[in-house]
Amino acid sequence: MELRDSSVLLTGATGGIGHAIARRLHAAGASLVLTGRRADVLEPLAAEVGGRATAVDLSRRDEVDRLLAEAADVDVLVANAALPASGDALEFSVEQIDRALEVNLRAPMILARVLGERMAARGHGHIVLISSLSGKSGQAASAIYSATKFGLRGFGQGLRGDLAPRGVGVSVVFPGFISDAGMFHDSGASLPKGVGTSTTQEVAAGVERAIVADKGELDVAPVGMRAGATLAQVAPALSARVAKRLGGDRIAADLARGQADKR
Repeated sequence: MELRDSSVLLTGATGGIGHAIARRLHAAGASLVLTGRRADVLEPLAAEVGGRATAVDLSRRDEVDRLLAEAADVDVLVANAALPASGDALEFSVEQIDRALEVNLRAPMILARVLGERMAARGHGHIVLISSLSGKSGQAASAIYSATKFGLRGFGQGLRGDLAPRGVGVSVVFPGFISDAGMFHDSGASLPKGVGTSTTQEVAAGVERAIVADKGELDVAPVGMRAGATLAQVAPALSARVAKRLGGDRIAADLARGQADKR
């Protein structure tokens, strides 16, 4: 679908990836409804792109309902908000698991379900679910996060089939490690030589392409990262051994330490 003169609801707009997506879609001619937990970050961005800001905590179901009421007629949903949820699964409390499920999986599912129905009634629209390469490959210290991102992939694949006959597209975007913002960047973790990264601008470009070209799935990662995700799907045991030899345990531990306060 065309983005010019379309209205877009973007969740997770307070982070660097959200900022890049907002600016990209604004440049393409879309009007934006921006959400996140921090009004002080949202409002300057909304002023910059001529959009509307509404602070929302997606871990609260009543807040999700409020957002649905405030953004009832958008043409596009970009579900970008997520909690890191990195670390040994046994170190998570039940409440932390519930919170990750609410923000990373339930909220985008409910937003897509309700807004998708409204889009279908109008015969056009598009839904983008931001997953992760961790939604294709689950490694040590990623169990909770990967579970939510695998869930988005399955939901997106099925929802695409449900909504395609009604004129609504569904895309799932899979970023790898992002160098200039986001969970990996904020954690301070380092990667072994040869493990590539992408930028927030590349993620934003991927989101735009997914909408305009109606891509079912789209990876935003260097070739090596994409190959690794493919290997994990066809040979998970081999993939786990390769990841371990490349320092996967150290990277996972660094990510968990850097993100522990965001669970």
